[in-house]
Amino acid sequence: MSVFLSIPESNWVFDTDHFFAIYDKYPTSEGHMLLISKRLSDDFFSLSETERVDLLNAIQIGKEILDKRFKPDGYNIGMNCGKDAGQTIFHFHCHLIPRYTGDVEDPLGGVRHSVIGKGYY
Repeated sequence: MSVFLSIPESNWVFDTDHFFAIYDKYPTSEGHMLLISKRLSDDFFSLSETERVDLLNAIQIGKEILDKRFKPDGYNIGMNCGKDAGQTIFHFHCHLIPRYTGDVEDPLGGVRHSVIGKGYY
């Protein structure tokens, strides 16, 4: 059973037809949100077409909530698909990570830093 399926609805920030959102228990920044599939799916590639469309809707809703509450300066959107990509919970979830001016010395390269040495080009 997925740890995500035990999260009570009272902890959800919002939900859509196919996803629910929570604030990450171990946030990388203030407001770090997880968008989690209601149906147990391993990763992005096992979502249905309908779910993938609804994911875009969930990302937009999450952004609007975070914009109002935390006023970030940017965002990273991330999905780890497979063990070798760093996935540790095999239940689809998308990280919506607010970014703030000055939160790192040099943000150039963004998610490219997930592979050491590839962030600067």
